[in-house]
Amino acid sequence: MLDLFKKLRLTGVFLLFSTAVFAQKIISADQLSQQNHWVDSVFKKLNRHDRIAQLLMVRAHTNKGVAYEDSVAEVIRNEHIGGLVFFQGGPVRQATLTNRYQKLSHIPLLIAMDGEWGLGMRLDSTISFPYQMTLGAIKDNNLIYKMGQFVARDFKRMGMQMNFAPDMDVNNNPNNPVIGFRSFGDNKFNVAKKGIAYLQGMQSEGILTTAKHFPGHGDTDVDSHQDLPLLPFTVQRLDSLEMYPFEQAAKAGITGIMVAHMNIPALDTTAHLPSTLSRPIVTDVLKNQLGFKGLIVSDAMEMKGVTKYFPNSEADVMALNAGNDILELTENSVRAVAAIKKAIHKGTINKKEFFDKVKKVLAAKYAVGLNHPQEIQETNLYADLNAEPAKELNQELTDAAVTLLKVDTAIARLNFIRKTALVAIGTDKITPYQIGLQRWFANNNVFFASKTASAEELNQLLNQLKTYDQVLVGIFDTRVRPYNKLDYKADLKDFTNQVTALSNSVVSVFANPYTISAFSGLEKSHALIAGYQNSLEMQQSAVKVISRQLKPTGTLPVNINSNFIYGMGIVSR
Repeated sequence: MLDLFKKLRLTGVFLLFSTAVFAQKIISADQLSQQNHWVDSVFKKLNRHDRIAQLLMVRAHTNKGVAYEDSVAEVIRNEHIGGLVFFQGGPVRQATLTNRYQKLSHIPLLIAMDGEWGLGMRLDSTISFPYQMTLGAIKDNNLIYKMGQFVARDFKRMGMQMNFAPDMDVNNNPNNPVIGFRSFGDNKFNVAKKGIAYLQGMQSEGILTTAKHFPGHGDTDVDSHQDLPLLPFTVQRLDSLEMYPFEQAAKAGITGIMVAHMNIPALDTTAHLPSTLSRPIVTDVLKNQLGFKGLIVSDAMEMKGVTKYFPNSEADVMALNAGNDILELTENSVRAVAAIKKAIHKGTINKKEFFDKVKKVLAAKYAVGLNHPQEIQETNLYADLNAEPAKELNQELTDAAVTLLKVDTAIARLNFIRKTALVAIGTDKITPYQIGLQRWFANNNVFFASKTASAEELNQLLNQLKTYDQVLVGIFDTRVRPYNKLDYKADLKDFTNQVTALSNSVVSVFANPYTISAFSGLEKSHALIAGYQNSLEMQQSAVKVISRQLKPTGTLPVNINSNFIYGMGIVSR
């Protein structure tokens, strides 16, 4: 076998070039089923073990130390796996490691990442574009297409070929613990249009995309990382709502769809069976009913949604038999290959279907240029991943998303020379929001209502704020991810209700929009700006609205309560 791969390298099939990243542009699912000489020649030279291994993608990190990195290298060297999924780390470290790993692999590795909002979802020192919930507020989907192009270019610069994005779940459960801000919202049409804009932007730049989590993880209150969620809806409901964005994405030529770990009795009555392992769901519905021809990727096979009831490689065999083409993060690659090899020999897995899967994976590698793999240039990597055009687009996106939910004449009445309080709730550090407002409101004082403030301190602050002519309030979620409920104690919630109800207050919420429902004062506010997330760019967008430099055009992407419903948004005067 080693002699074989030496011959392949000598023929130029697996040469490494120290040039800019190459990839064929405008990828679609159709390319993955076309006849291809490179695919056929590679496939014929692989033994059964290595054909199976092409269907496995294992975990990689650059923040877990040398021993961990070496252990992944051993898996690549010994098991000849098909690809890697990178998680947390740094860009230069990952580039160095990717170069090392690709040189160890007989067939170029397909490198993927969960980059729903770009590289910043996983890597430090890189750009995080807005969360999908924020993007859901934008009217101009061309901006989202453009963002997809920028994300794809960053992926290619990092030597990656596949993004496990976009998330096309319809988040119609405000208490969803795992989707929420990762979704474009609760309107299936908006989710479909924005997801397609994002995926087409990425595919136009030669990156494989993966809509997730089929058939829809938006209306669950269980995290499939921790347990197996139940989706108790009828076929009619699933077909008309949850599956709608995926059906539209399939029609738009998306290259990949990721299947969720959920038990769905309406589609498969087998007790405790995750959808990932269900042939009626993966093959009958996704492939046959929806006509999807691209790569079908399992959600991580190490998640409790699978391992709770299927704790060994029986799940790997079932996932392939169900119709998945790629098994992401199987618990044990050696055990998985052995179990799958045995299943093929026994006929549990159809041999022709298995061959088709391997060829589809190889076709995907060919489509993204891995028939001519290239070494990542580490020079200027940081600068390339933090270029000004990308930063400008990031600001443009939040400017387009910021939403004015309530306003009478509050913003128009603001006077730049009157006594103004700039209040940050939920933090004890000065914020870009306050710094930005200081440039406009000369006669200002900065105040903080932190999560650790006592009831007495909050009451004193409230009395002090009542002496100001105008009060500009920012509500902040300082956690890494904007969950649907803030971690505010009762005293701080009560303080927030009273401050936002002041007749001279203007309120901006830099948090998940669902958090608005927790504050009765926000329904009484005279001006309310939804900022969706606590980012520098979004705070700057809110400052622009308050200073009357920006007319907001964003609209609410979810239903919060009877006072704040999907589609709300006021253009300020």
